[in-house]
Amino acid sequence: MSFTGFPDEALAFYEGLQADNSKTYFTKHREVYDRSVKAPMQALVAELSDEFGECRLFRPHRDVRFAKDKSPYKTHQGAFCDLDPGIGFYVSIDADGIVTAGGFHSPDREQTLRYRTAVNDDVLGDLLVGILGKLTKAGFTRSGSQVKTRPRGCPADHPRLELMRHESLTVHRRYLPDDEMHSPKMLANVRRDWKAMRPLLDWIDKNIGPA
Repeated sequence: MSFTGFPDEALAFYEGLQADNSKTYFTKHREVYDRSVKAPMQALVAELSDEFGECRLFRPHRDVRFAKDKSPYKTHQGAFCDLDPGIGFYVSIDADGIVTAGGFHSPDREQTLRYRTAVNDDVLGDLLVGILGKLTKAGFTRSGSQVKTRPRGCPADHPRLELMRHESLTVHRRYLPDDEMHSPKMLANVRRDWKAMRPLLDWIDKNIGPA
């Protein structure tokens, strides 16, 4: 099955789910989810797999065992292509459009320590600054969990303090709903974004490694 775009029904499905996040709603609209969300996402990542590796779709159900919010369903459908556990490329759809992203997303203590060791190194740290600078100029936004002040032992005048504060590091771009989202052009957008993120993913994979 070739990717032909996400239909308007996909956005409408998540608008409805935001208003009524219940098993009743999801069950009633399961056919819409399968046809307009799941199937196009499967087709999208299948066409990217030769270049970026096999991708997996996340389950629509939330893990609510330890969550205060007991809403049973995620209000987005994501897919992840991993280079190593916790490191890889991401794409998702929700009521507001499409998101492309990449980085390391599941902070593991040892992984975070390796990341900060690399950022603290002048050569590796400056290389990361340059990579992120190019991505920012290209329209990506840096994100990821951070400590509120600074890591223990990190001086207040560290030249890369903002990066040292990260416990995980990702970049992302959002596409608002438009005609491209409903066409094969969205595949080209995701492919282009993931290619642009490749230097960041290579830096992370080389200097941090899997969780």
